[in-house]
Amino acid sequence: MTPRFDNSYARLPGRFFERVAPEVPPAPALLALNRGLAARLGLDADWLAGPEGLAMLSGAALPEGAEPLAQAYAGHQFGGWVPQLGDGRAVLLGEVVAPDGARFDIQLKGAGQTPFSRRGDGRAWLGPVLREYVVSEAMAALGLPTTRALAAVATGTAVVRDGFARPGGVLVRVAASHIRVGTFQYFVARGDTEALQLLTDHVIARHYPGAEGPLGLIRAVAAAQARLVAGWLSVGFIHGVMNTDNMAVSGETIDYGPCAFMDHYHPAKVFSSIDGHGRYAYGAQPQIAAWNLAQLASSLLPLIGEGEAAIEAATEAVDSFVPAFQAAWLDRFGRKIGIAAAGSEDLPLIESLLNRMATERADFTRSFRGLSTGWARDEFTDPMAFDQWAEGWRTRLAQEADPEAVMAAANPVRIPRNHRIEEMIAAAVAGDMGPFRQLQAALAEPYRPDPALARYEAAPLASEAVTRTFCGT
Repeated sequence: MTPRFDNSYARLPGRFFERVAPEVPPAPALLALNRGLAARLGLDADWLAGPEGLAMLSGAALPEGAEPLAQAYAGHQFGGWVPQLGDGRAVLLGEVVAPDGARFDIQLKGAGQTPFSRRGDGRAWLGPVLREYVVSEAMAALGLPTTRALAAVATGTAVVRDGFARPGGVLVRVAASHIRVGTFQYFVARGDTEALQLLTDHVIARHYPGAEGPLGLIRAVAAAQARLVAGWLSVGFIHGVMNTDNMAVSGETIDYGPCAFMDHYHPAKVFSSIDGHGRYAYGAQPQIAAWNLAQLASSLLPLIGEGEAAIEAATEAVDSFVPAFQAAWLDRFGRKIGIAAAGSEDLPLIESLLNRMATERADFTRSFRGLSTGWARDEFTDPMAFDQWAEGWRTRLAQEADPEAVMAAANPVRIPRNHRIEEMIAAAVAGDMGPFRQLQAALAEPYRPDPALARYEAAPLASEAVTRTFCGT
């Protein structure tokens, strides 16, 4: 009945992590269990929902085969170098191998202090736990690579944040791995070439078995990040904290923190309360991804070689991100306006629409979805701005076989609107999990219209708009 662990990361040398057990919560209670994900992992959902499963999900007891640890890594945070970060409030229980052979980490986020906590308490309060649960599962439903949420657990403890005592929680996070760009940076900062080689071999074997050496790894990660960031932009997602320790080399979205989805479109949009200079704004995310990849390449230089030739080879590998991202972005946004295979000649048409949306404060999600339903112009302050663009657009669509189907598949009806997330959190803190379950259900099939879910499709009223999001750490 218990998960069968096979912990490849725990078999790496001890300097890759610190062995630490999760904190035992006084009164764990299961708030949410992702039965679909449990089945994907080959886990028994009924067992997980029972006393033994709850003990594992909360950190109260370790199942056979678990080897709990906190991973070591470094990172650039808002461009500033920090040579040691590590899992300060997360414990990796171990890895399970799904029935199809895929390997997944199971991690408890908010499970208490670790040697990397840096004076923090290592806990999480319920708000960020439920926020990440909802948004990460919504991302999966949107078809974007992401870590997943297996469960949310209340701990029965109070966590003090911003001077207030808030209910504690644990997120049970599932990932292809939790290895980050910052993991490579941690070892190059220590001059540990042996560890860099072991880590490179491990990541290639686990994620990119076709990659050849460090240069092949850089190209593979660059291609994965290009697809990921283009996907983010296509749904109006803003990560908020694209530090190198928050970029997973697997190509999954990780660490949701102060993330947000745009309402009104603008390329300079920022929500994160800690991003005062807009480093991680919506439109800056491709450049930041390339910058982070450059840090990965710099970390791998000791394995690539010495001198100008090695630097040129690493730079070329990083630069592969640019055409890969441009192609992925053009494909996604072409489909959003009904073009099944957009070419460079379609770029002005897409950019013209985005520019008009920014000027006219058009809602990102509703405008694109409205292209196939006929109400996109209603999202513009001046509908004539849309009409002027639409004339050339309709001429272009005459060349397409089934543009309505292309748009319907590319444009979600529902996204995790910030005001609905805040509404859900407030209710959960007050003891009502109903809004959480309703929001989860609404986001489970984001491309399927449903008049009964109209409140989740609507843009916020001025009084409902959320303009700032917070990490909650």
